Amino acid sequence: MSDDAYTVVGDRGSMTVFEIYIKTTPERLWEAITSEQMRARYSFGVGTVSDWTPGSEYESSVPGVIEIAKGENLEVDPPRRLVQSFTAMWSEDVQREGESRVTWEIEPVGTSCRLRVTHDQLGAEANNELYGGWPMILSGLKTLLETGEDLDTPGSLRYSGATG
Repeated sequence: MSDDAYTVVGDRGSMTVFEIYIKTTPERLWEAITSEQMRARYSFGVGTVSDWTPGSEYESSVPGVIEIAKGENLEVDPPRRLVQSFTAMWSEDVQREGESRVTWEIEPVGTSCRLRVTHDQLGAEANNELYGGWPMILSGLKTLLETGEDLDTPGSLRYSGATG
């Protein structure tokens, strides 16, 4: 893994890589990625539902309010690696972008974990909305796991009180 926290490879957003360190265990980090309730706490209030098996589908949404993304769990190797197809659903503009891929890689480092999120298979002219939310999502994840508190930036709370 590189030392870059944020890298765009190729034209605009053909691939983005985010790497952070979180003081937690691989098991707790995996739980935060795959738990609908925990995910909603750091991902704009949006939960992700799946049975987390290879080939299964997932859906990220605030039921009755907004559908954010959907896709397939291509690889599931708890608590080390999750590879997902990703189709954004929150607007017509991002829906036109089609399917891309998100890879979550967890590596223990001492009493912490290195989390690398790679969002690739994006088009050369990919809409930056597809990858622009990752820094806030990952900051919220780190905050939740290290402090037990939610990040309270306006974006991170976008749908947190929404109901359908």
